[in-house]
Amino acid sequence: MIKPAEIMAICNQKGGVGKTVTTVSLGIGLAREGKRVLLADIDAQGSLTASLGYQHPDQIEKTLATVMGRIITDEPLIPGEGIIRHEEGIDLLPANIELSGLEVTLVNTMSRETILREYLNSVRDQYDVILLDCCPSLGMLTINALAAADEVLVPMQAHYLSLKGFEQLIRTISNVKRKINPGLDIAGILITMADMRTNYSREIVNLLRTAYGNDVRIFDSIIPLSIRAAETSAEGRSIYLHDPAGKVAAAYAALTREVMAL
Repeated sequence: MIKPAEIMAICNQKGGVGKTVTTVSLGIGLAREGKRVLLADIDAQGSLTASLGYQHPDQIEKTLATVMGRIITDEPLIPGEGIIRHEEGIDLLPANIELSGLEVTLVNTMSRETILREYLNSVRDQYDVILLDCCPSLGMLTINALAAADEVLVPMQAHYLSLKGFEQLIRTISNVKRKINPGLDIAGILITMADMRTNYSREIVNLLRTAYGNDVRIFDSIIPLSIRAAETSAEGRSIYLHDPAGKVAAAYAALTREVMAL
């Protein structure tokens, strides 16, 4: 019997913390290790979709909004609809501005928190890992992602305000776990865009480990601050192709090994 995919939400309500780069780098890292991987873009801005080379997401006809819309209207799902095969060995379920309209529709939908879960359950046995790139808010789409996920990976910058925002995210995850998805756990906190040469970054990392280290895993891998990581989004390919010998690629390869060991 094929084991269904592990579903991991990459989530933080703050923008600019490296969610999309982490989703791409971890997903392709896992694919390079032989895993069957689906990346799902849960953001109407289509950041993940654009980062994988589809620079005009609004021109894509079949997206996450299409398949979630089928479930809302009780239409049969078409196998493989909307899923794009990417050259670096992963599958992508893209998103565009249509997802924004669908989020409004969700408000008046029965079982509105579990529409995404229902869709992912229909494709789950085709993959080993499904990564959900969440939007930078705690709205209905993010709630859907948390309701569908087994685990949450939280990318976090080494900044004081990131620590404050994490408390709000913890409360949301706890609420979803209690009311909708009792199996939901936090896989860990990933420190991103850190300049460990500075006292400030080192102090924030130490503060984070002191405050949360006993309750939440904090990954040993720390993603360094680098313009190379930002460039990958414009290039439409992963850090492994853009800068294979660089420190960011090495850090994400190390994170991939940590995640596989969970």
